[in-house]
Amino acid sequence: MSELNPMATAPYAQNARPFLYGGELEGIAEVLASGQYGHGDVTEQFERALADFLGVDDVVAVASGTAALHIALAVAGIGPGDEVIVPSMTFCATVQAIRACGAHPRFAEVDPATLCLRPRDVMDALTPRTRAVLPVLYGGRAVDFSDIREALEEREIVVVEDAAHAFGSYRGTARVGSTRDALTCFSFGPIKTLTCGQGGALVPQNPGQARRARHMRLLGMAESAERAHNITYHVEGFGLRAHLSQINAVIGLAQIKHFPALEAQRKELWRAYAEALDDATGVLLVDVDVDRSVPTLCAVRVPDRDQVFTALRDRGIGVGTHYPPNHLQAAFRRWRRPLLITEQIGNEILTLPFHQLMTTDDVRFVAKAVREVLR
Repeated sequence: MSELNPMATAPYAQNARPFLYGGELEGIAEVLASGQYGHGDVTEQFERALADFLGVDDVVAVASGTAALHIALAVAGIGPGDEVIVPSMTFCATVQAIRACGAHPRFAEVDPATLCLRPRDVMDALTPRTRAVLPVLYGGRAVDFSDIREALEEREIVVVEDAAHAFGSYRGTARVGSTRDALTCFSFGPIKTLTCGQGGALVPQNPGQARRARHMRLLGMAESAERAHNITYHVEGFGLRAHLSQINAVIGLAQIKHFPALEAQRKELWRAYAEALDDATGVLLVDVDVDRSVPTLCAVRVPDRDQVFTALRDRGIGVGTHYPPNHLQAAFRRWRRPLLITEQIGNEILTLPFHQLMTTDDVRFVAKAVREVLR
């Protein structure tokens, strides 16, 4: 195990942080010494490692989870005027990806126990303009739309999964992203279960989507962005500068080798919280289905959240709030609709310190503080 900057404070003082296994710094040094920092062989090695891990034919690595969502929606044909059903209870990046396509969010309610979209939430939100559903796998928990898949297909509605929290999690017996039920998007940001420092990926459903995604991430160019040996290049359509650099990819390559240990550690920490908070008055633990998930965070709902947040922060405990509901944000006011469950959750949600530099003793310390503050 290795740390870039050893902490002078207790692990529970930070809500989340990366965990380095060793090999990341050496890999970065090798890429820097090569003088080739953009898309290259290391990026493609990382894509193959992701595909092998998931057991799929192809994965397209990109610069961020937000870029993955934007590109996935675009290759699925979502454009100006289209409507995308999305939970309001998510990071604003999910909604901004919809807006980047010129599409409109149709905010939907979530299950108060899991903070994920349920099939009935989707069906309740459908309108004649709906072209896509964008479920968010909150905390790492997979969603199952098998009951409504036929109804969505009849309406030619596509599913694009925001699996930013869910790399490594299972839906039934299959890893999220390993089937072709949806276009699945991952984030490899600083505090995700698998980090590249910054990065993301999408899992295409077919070779055509993969080809279009690769063109789009490289400014619409048909050839590689490494143009030194080419006389010219050809731009085939709209594109972004959204490729994953080799500097970031080499971090992911070092990380993915240790994923079984990561998976075990995060499950252990989440279960320790569940045990330590069992029967705590006023605390409702958001269920991530830990037996099948790799938890990204540990969220609870508490009364008087703002006061609890301040009191725990005053004790040096790095609590957070994930997330303020998007339908109440000024940027998305145009698409606001009443979502009473989400609004209540938004007033109660609290995320506890959760990362792999913590121990079960740290978890028990935090849980004890939560109980004391609520009393």
